Amino acid sequence: MQDVPKREAAFTEYVAEQLRRELKGVQVEVKGPLTLLVGGGLQASLGRIFAYCSVNADGCRSEIAAYVNGVAQFYNGRLPPPSRDAVRIIVRTSAYVRASSPQATEMQWRPLVGELVMLPAVDAPQTIHPLSEKNNEELGLSADEVFNLGLANLRARLTPLMQVATVGQPGQIWSIEGDVYHSSRLALHESWSPLATAQGGNLIVAAPETTTVLYVAEDAFAAIKALRTLTQHVISRSPHPLSSELLRWTPQHWEVVR
Repeated sequence: MQDVPKREAAFTEYVAEQLRRELKGVQVEVKGPLTLLVGGGLQASLGRIFAYCSVNADGCRSEIAAYVNGVAQFYNGRLPPPSRDAVRIIVRTSAYVRASSPQATEMQWRPLVGELVMLPAVDAPQTIHPLSEKNNEELGLSADEVFNLGLANLRARLTPLMQVATVGQPGQIWSIEGDVYHSSRLALHESWSPLATAQGGNLIVAAPETTTVLYVAEDAFAAIKALRTLTQHVISRSPHPLSSELLRWTPQHWEVVR
C-alpha cells in the first residue's frame, strides 16, 4: 500500500487519485499545490486535510477517506442537511464564484468590497462548502436569516481580533496567520475598529490567502507599495490565494486602495 506523501504536490496528486476512483468518469484536475478542480467546476481545497495529516500520521488515511467521501457527496448533491451551528460566512472573490460553476448559480453571495464577496457556508470536519437556497429550506430560515446566523457564528468562532493582532507601528507590515477563517474576518467590519483606533485611525489590509491577513498602520505611499509587493509574493506561493486588492478601513466600510 502506497504511503501518504508528505510533500504538498505529491499529497495533492495522491488525494486527486483517490477522488478519481471515487468519482468514476469525473475529471479531477490538480490546479496547484493542495487545490483540485472536480468536474471542471468544483474547487476542492486540501489545506485542512494536509495540515491534519502533517501531525496525525496514524489517522491520516481514514481522514483522507472521509474527505474524499465528503467531496463526492457534495459533488453528487448527497450531503446531509446542514446544522445551524455549522453555518458560517466566508469571504471569497467573485472569480471564485464564477469558477465554481455549475454551483455558482446556487451560491448566495453578497458583495463585500472590490472583488471580495461574502458567502454563507457550512463548516464540516473535512470541508467548507457554500450553502444553496435549498439548504435555506432545510434550515427553516430565510436567506437573510441564514446570512445573519453565519455572521453570528463566525463572531462566536473567532478569537477576538485584538487577541491575535499586534498594534502596528509605521515602517512595518504585520500579519494574522494560520486560521482558515482569518480572511473571513473582513466580513466583520466593526471588529477591526479597535485595531484601527489603536493605530490612530490608519489601517490598510490585504488578504492574499484565506489563512492570512496582512496590514500596515500608515497610509503613506511607501507603506502601500511595500504591502502590495508582499501581498503579490504571498499570492505567488500560496496554495489558496485569495485577493491582491488592498483595503482601507473607514468607520463606515472597507474601501479599495487605488
